[in-house]
Amino acid sequence: MSENPVAGRVVLIAGATSASGLAAARALAEAGARVVAVGRDEDRLAELAQAVPGIRVEVADLTDEAAVHALHDRVGAVDGVLHLVGGWRGGGGLAGQSEADYRFLELSFTALRVVSREFDADLRAAGRARLAIVSSTAVDKPLAGGANYAAVKAASEAWTRAVAQGFAKAARDAGAPLTAAATVFRVKSLEGLEAELAARFTALWAEDAASVNGTIIPL
Repeated sequence: MSENPVAGRVVLIAGATSASGLAAARALAEAGARVVAVGRDEDRLAELAQAVPGIRVEVADLTDEAAVHALHDRVGAVDGVLHLVGGWRGGGGLAGQSEADYRFLELSFTALRVVSREFDADLRAAGRARLAIVSSTAVDKPLAGGANYAAVKAASEAWTRAVAQGFAKAARDAGAPLTAAATVFRVKSLEGLEAELAARFTALWAEDAASVNGTIIPL
């Protein structure tokens, strides 16, 4: 295995215009990855590109299949995806869980489904590929005031584990070793953990795929 398994890898950061996106872009770029930072806000992406020279930024609506397909055409095959599309709305107990808030939160799950489907074949074909999402401890301990949020995170975890099972099945069917892995990072809050998330995601490439595929990693 290469001393630096991240060097030269094309890694897409979905929802990159956050503190976590900045930390991840910086860590991956410093490790030698070819970073593609994707978001909807052109101005914030420009700021990110200035903060981390050498990365590529792309404006795209990751909930739109046609837009993500066009993004794929522009950037080509990828070796990694870090899904940071998210947000928080909640409070007010169960009665306060509005449909509007749920639909807003659901966008992150929609983006995960669209992006992972579009780039699935790339990740399976790559010599070493990693996909990761950021989930929440609320999945195990949901509160009435955060029911919408916990439900979306639980669905996202289930989808990611399904991606992991697809990676494993494809390898078994081909009689080949598993080289792709899908992982869930769980946090109570990302505030203050941005650098740790970036480092742990980057470090996934140094781990054996079978040891991290389908796993939940607490931060």
